[in-house]
Amino acid sequence: MGGFLQETSTATVITAHVDSTATIGALPLAATGVTRELREARERELLSVGATQAVGGGNRVREEEPDPWRTCFERDRDRILHASSFRRLAGKTQVFVFPDDHQRTRLTHALEVAQVATGIARALGLNVALTEAIALGHDCGHGPGGHASEEALDPYVEGGFDHAPWGADVSLASLNLCAETLDGIRNHSWSRPAPMTPEGEVVSWADRIAYVCHDFEDAVSTGIASHDRLPELVLERCGPRRGTQLGAFIDAMVATGLSTGRIGMDEEHAEALAAFRSFNYEHIYLRQASRDQADAVVDVLRTLTDHFIDSPNTIPGVLDQGGLLSGEPAAIHAAVAYVAGMTDRFAFRSAVALCDYDPDRLPVGIDR
Repeated sequence: MGGFLQETSTATVITAHVDSTATIGALPLAATGVTRELREARERELLSVGATQAVGGGNRVREEEPDPWRTCFERDRDRILHASSFRRLAGKTQVFVFPDDHQRTRLTHALEVAQVATGIARALGLNVALTEAIALGHDCGHGPGGHASEEALDPYVEGGFDHAPWGADVSLASLNLCAETLDGIRNHSWSRPAPMTPEGEVVSWADRIAYVCHDFEDAVSTGIASHDRLPELVLERCGPRRGTQLGAFIDAMVATGLSTGRIGMDEEHAEALAAFRSFNYEHIYLRQASRDQADAVVDVLRTLTDHFIDSPNTIPGVLDQGGLLSGEPAAIHAAVAYVAGMTDRFAFRSAVALCDYDPDRLPVGIDR
């Protein structure tokens, strides 16, 4: 069984450590504990007027009984953490295909967005659990190979492939998440409509703050960029390194929210963030090596998608649901969903194994 037997005045307890003395002490409501209902009541007292309140089982497509201990948004956060689409972010490109040990992946990006977003939400009296759920789930719709996967999959999806709504409506659909969580994921990109909640808007900002700062740090570590090449505007207002940059942008959002009641940033820091992002595009995202990498990703993913459109019954689980005809709309959707869900390594190796794809044409950075 493991653990260590200790006697208390009321029961026998197994502890993890032989010398454990930890106790919780007396709770205000010792008989019931800190229930979901109690914590919802505290939220109503403590959160800002505009914050999103957790209520019972949550606003879900399929109605669910409330959890006795967790709010509806805490349940969403937990479901996303345990979802396969979230775990697979560990094998998906942030900027560098197949990053080294210290470079970001989509998973570590999501975690950093969650840290930035919850820091802002906590200070502004917003719902931290909802904010964290949106942040952790916001990129679950991303395909392998970074944003190039959107270009690759665009021709197969009516209106084009957008990782934001794809994540909410396809990748995470089976989790039966709350409408507020799905809306924040669906609309976190600045090109999308504004989210319905202030928590969703916080994540939209946190996403941009996080990737601008950490993508630059990764580029510095590879020798692509250097601190002294940053625009003077960024250096003056945010400093040269990630810690001071994140702090400056987070503080700016908190100060703006507290002084105006709106989710946003003062003009001075917003200008610095825009200049920082423009610098990254010029020196990191759109440099020749990045464009070559993107072209290679597009080619391999389209090759793979075409293969599964022609042979949809080779997609795991399709035959179990009755099978599909080659080229039919459902086969196209299934192929896109399968390829979009792949990690970099699995996608590239599948193209070689299934499509006789030339390994020398794979994106630079893949281990061969």
